[in-house]
Amino acid sequence: MFTDYIDRGVAVNPDGPCLRSADGSVSLDHRQVAALSHRIAASLRNDGAVPGTRIAVYSPNNVTAFLCVLAILRAGATWVAVNPRSEPSELAELLERAEAEILLYDAALSDRADQIMTATPGIRMSVAFDGDSEEQFGRWLVPPGTTVPRLPFDPDAVAMMLGTGGTTGRSKVVPVTNRQFLTMSLAYNAHMPEPTPPIYLLAPPMTHAAGISVWPTLAEGGSVILHDGVDTGAILHAIEYERVTRLFLPPTAIYALLADPGVRDTDVSSLRHFIYAAAPMSEDKLREALEVFGPVMTQTFGQAEAPMIATCMAPADHAEAASDPAKAHRLRSCGRPSLVAAVEIMGDDGTVLGPHERGEIVVRGDLVMTGYHNDPDETAQTRRPGGWHGTSDIGYRDDDGFIYVVDRKRDMIITGGFNVYPSTVERVMWGHSAVLDCAVIGIPDDKWGESVTAVVEPKDDQQITAQELIERCKSELGSVQAPKSVIFRQLPRSANGKVLKRQLRDEYWAGLERRV
Repeated sequence: MFTDYIDRGVAVNPDGPCLRSADGSVSLDHRQVAALSHRIAASLRNDGAVPGTRIAVYSPNNVTAFLCVLAILRAGATWVAVNPRSEPSELAELLERAEAEILLYDAALSDRADQIMTATPGIRMSVAFDGDSEEQFGRWLVPPGTTVPRLPFDPDAVAMMLGTGGTTGRSKVVPVTNRQFLTMSLAYNAHMPEPTPPIYLLAPPMTHAAGISVWPTLAEGGSVILHDGVDTGAILHAIEYERVTRLFLPPTAIYALLADPGVRDTDVSSLRHFIYAAAPMSEDKLREALEVFGPVMTQTFGQAEAPMIATCMAPADHAEAASDPAKAHRLRSCGRPSLVAAVEIMGDDGTVLGPHERGEIVVRGDLVMTGYHNDPDETAQTRRPGGWHGTSDIGYRDDDGFIYVVDRKRDMIITGGFNVYPSTVERVMWGHSAVLDCAVIGIPDDKWGESVTAVVEPKDDQQITAQELIERCKSELGSVQAPKSVIFRQLPRSANGKVLKRQLRDEYWAGLERRV
């Protein structure tokens, strides 16, 4: 199984640090992590978990949560990744569609876990753990020394399930096979080599690409320092005093680091790869990051359906683009195709386009999903001639093979690395008695990449304020999905009365090459 690859870290660095809490109160070496994950895996097997059983871990970033994920993989079961920052109703929908049976959760989230389980009748069993305490599982955990059998490697077995969504906001489930997981991890380490076992700081949720990056780090015998959220002071302190070599943050968090008063007084010389993805980065801010952190910036492009590393813009690529005016345009690129993915630009007629011709970015290879779980119709929508997977992102390739993302076919908004589905926000807006109609779009924002913006056409006889609508969305959807601003105006419509959302969006993106 995929754990054969992770266990390489035990062989090359058994007594070296593996998983560590941000405050240093918990630190396990590779041998200890393997032993504890075996015990959790055996406990799951005792409770009926078999290869293919879907098991979710609902927790902020902590050592025990990662032990649980490793145990699920070790048992041959499937990890269902759920973001602890999402609303319980959203998670319940995801777990139902993924057909999850077991929920492991941090006791600090007990109230929300109860809501999830009430709304998800398929969950037959749950186990709470108490953060990183030694007694986190009580009597449920089997005795020390217990192990589970090493299972045969099945490349097509599903190791992980990720939630995604379409323009309607309906959640889809992406199965990630052992083959995909291994392909992604091998490519990750091949594109980001380090001379010694890496030291990786994780701050975004464990379900994001940054969290998935833990596993290739462990396979190298490296260590992971687990932060729960972006605290710029704590991250800068860790870089200097823990000698962090790998860091993966969305652009919004990088901007926050650059704005921290102490950033230019911090010793960041240990960094080898400062990875960013999930959203575009302002060219000015990227140049500033290169100035502050050095030639370590690394960009990847992917999606749940082709995870993380379909393309890679290496540190050397960034440095060359920043220093050579003739190549400065490459700072707007997401790099060249990775070692494990073929990437092309395809026209609407299914033909592969030449340099500088805009079309859909398509990917094929072992990185690409086999299809959405129980959703053949949606799967068919991603298929392109020649065995290509359609990303729904519009881009082009330059003469040197660098890929540029310039627009998005679908309406999904990426703000600060999080996906927001306009129809979800629009439904909340439409529920207000003073709203005649509305359209939610992403508009350019130097900090967030895209800012969720509601364009609202109010009823003539009623008064409403922007703050009132924003607070309504915050209370129902949370702050990430709530609009940052509300614009009151008449909406553009077609002859048949349909709101022309693309025309509306284009008004705010006019003059910009990169459109997402």
